[in-house]
Amino acid sequence: MAKDFVTRQENYSEWYNELVVRADLAENSSVRGCMVIKPYGYAIWEKMQHTLDTMFKETGHHNAYFPLFIPKSFFEKEAEHVEGFAKECAVVTHHRLAKSPDGKGLVPDPDARLEEELIVRPTSETIIWDTYRRWIKSYRDLPILCNQWANVVRWEMRTRMFLRTAEFLWQEGHTAHETSEQAEDESVKMMHVYADFAEKYMAVPVVRGVKTANERFAGAVNTYCIEAMMQDGKALQAGTSHFLGQNFAKAFDVKYLSRDNKLEYVWASSWGVSTRLMGALIMTHSDDNGLVLPPALAPLQVVLVPIFKTDEEKQMIDALADQLMTDLKAKNISIKYDDDAKTKPGWKFNEYEFKGVPVRVTLGARDLKEGKVEVFRRDTCEKDLRSTEGLAEHIEKLLKDIQQNLFDKAVKLRAEKTRNVDTWEDFKKEIEKGGFLMCHWDGTTETELKIKEETKATIRCIPIDAPQEEGKCIYTGKPSHQRVIFARNY
Repeated sequence: MAKDFVTRQENYSEWYNELVVRADLAENSSVRGCMVIKPYGYAIWEKMQHTLDTMFKETGHHNAYFPLFIPKSFFEKEAEHVEGFAKECAVVTHHRLAKSPDGKGLVPDPDARLEEELIVRPTSETIIWDTYRRWIKSYRDLPILCNQWANVVRWEMRTRMFLRTAEFLWQEGHTAHETSEQAEDESVKMMHVYADFAEKYMAVPVVRGVKTANERFAGAVNTYCIEAMMQDGKALQAGTSHFLGQNFAKAFDVKYLSRDNKLEYVWASSWGVSTRLMGALIMTHSDDNGLVLPPALAPLQVVLVPIFKTDEEKQMIDALADQLMTDLKAKNISIKYDDDAKTKPGWKFNEYEFKGVPVRVTLGARDLKEGKVEVFRRDTCEKDLRSTEGLAEHIEKLLKDIQQNLFDKAVKLRAEKTRNVDTWEDFKKEIEKGGFLMCHWDGTTETELKIKEETKATIRCIPIDAPQEEGKCIYTGKPSHQRVIFARNY
């Protein structure tokens, strides 16, 4: 364990904050609520971005870019949307600064006030649907399947790096369709794309579900989501996909000439994930020794550390390192040979362990003379001596094993922390222990809000694969036909 590094048991929140900084992922900036994503952290985000971008393009989507600034009047066109985001909006009122009256500073120039105030993008539905109005004339122009990689601003009062910041990076898909069925199918499809990414690449198991009316996206008819459980038992919303109906098409008068030669409003979806996924990655897998990364997203998958005394020993190690690097690069495995003489092997061991490099190979001169090397796997912190014969193949298999083990471990933890609860008294006790509580609910927003007010627990989702089951609402005792997931969340 790193010296003076707080453990998860001692203080999970402090453990997370320290880990983000000490693993060189990010740091707080001079702007309140904003962060600087450092090169190592950004390299992980880049791998996420590249993988997701490929998945989007494989499902027929294309990237575009839309303005950062949105006229305030656009937000006012969709009442539910503006109400949902009003408290988080940053507003631009002037386009120039001038000297203050006392000449000691700068103030907005009163002669440079904007004719219409601009909202700094919290999400792009309004500006995009104003654009789609010009793009769409007939059914031949549909569907439009656009995705945007961008930054957004939501003026959060309480912030935590990656999980909730005033500015963050994300992607947002915005699609337009001829029919309701096509738009809703798109929303469901993208929820599954997100779930596949989370489970296959992040090694994070997720529940696929639908949000309640109270929790859905402002302006959506339905919000589909993937919900993950962190090690402390709290839920984290890892991605959302929204069926928008015709709400934005009507607000921005986006119509198309149908196959029946009639003017019809377009149907829409939007969907997005953000750098919040970095928080999910950290809190699902990391331990008291630092960061733990799934090989599929680790910027560096294998590091080689030499230990030698003489130049002759160094030459012998260099030869093996060169061959191993060639073999692993041919398998698309990222590898580094750290023979920097400025730092000692012990320091390197601690550094790469803390940064979550999945596999470390120690090339010791004494072991090499016997045809062996020491292989360390970060997920279990186990190490063993391996023959140099077939070493590249062993490492390739080991990386796959680590990826699967991290997923299996997270599935096991989620299963241990998921339980059925049938009474209000039991609910109040069990929610203090964390985890997912599977409960009956009467389907009303009133009951949902009362439970949240009394326990700080929310309905994370209505699982799409949950069986129909007769029961009674834990709070009101009214009839219920299906269990939903309650949890406290980030």
